[in-house]
Amino acid sequence: MRIAILSSGLGWHVRDLLRAASALGHSAEPVDFRRVWARLPGTVTALSGFDAVIVRTMPPGSLEQVVFRMDVLQRLENHGVLVHNSPRALEICVDKYLASARLDAAGLPTPPTAVCQDAEAAIEAFAHLGGDVVVKPLFGSEGKGMMRVQNLDLAWTVFRTLERTGAILYLQQFIHHPGWDLRVFVLQGKALAAMRRHAKGGWRTNVAQGGRPEAVDPTADECRLALAAAATVGADAAGVDLLPRPEGGYFVLEVNAVPGWKALAPTTGVDVAQAIVQSLAQRL
Repeated sequence: MRIAILSSGLGWHVRDLLRAASALGHSAEPVDFRRVWARLPGTVTALSGFDAVIVRTMPPGSLEQVVFRMDVLQRLENHGVLVHNSPRALEICVDKYLASARLDAAGLPTPPTAVCQDAEAAIEAFAHLGGDVVVKPLFGSEGKGMMRVQNLDLAWTVFRTLERTGAILYLQQFIHHPGWDLRVFVLQGKALAAMRRHAKGGWRTNVAQGGRPEAVDPTADECRLALAAAATVGADAAGVDLLPRPEGGYFVLEVNAVPGWKALAPTTGVDVAQAIVQSLAQRL
């Protein structure tokens, strides 16, 4: 099997996938997503000749660049190349509003959320959400760009600033939690591994933001919720974040279709990269 790893450099995850593919007797090659091209007629692209494509990054770019990249992935999938995750799953998960809307429509619990285009509407939503919200970038991961807002004056400043940059204002009600959340790594309809992420002296639990990982065995209910969330967005591989609810149970906080495992693998002892390559080989 010949695998293309779409990335923007030789980061840790790319190197781990190269290691796993080599150990399993497959050929893998990193391809810079920003250098992908296509020719017509036919389906000749920079990814021609590969059996499978693993998307390891969704680099920022103009609307035209993003649309073109997704179009290339869709055409590859239409012509029999295994794209991991599927273009549609990537499109849904990279957009927090669309992903949350899908989860809500499926009846899965998500935090109360408001999405606005202007500061005035966001101020109304701020009050409706109890005057304590987490403002998140619509597109983003690893907790980058998130901010908790509890003050009306600060809310005006933040919302006006975001409005002037043309950003969408994505607000979620702050959920008081016990200082941890649960990350479940889902692969091909199974919970492969899970860890509890403990916040470091605050409310952010992301390991990239200083959270402390702890290996856990998820309960049957936790697995069912994570699997349902991944299935709802159509992701074969997903990092599903579950946040404890004050009244019991969990909110589905996020479904990441380009999930990392740099903390998960050593914490749980699971070779995630090897499991991903094996799953691709089995599907092919």
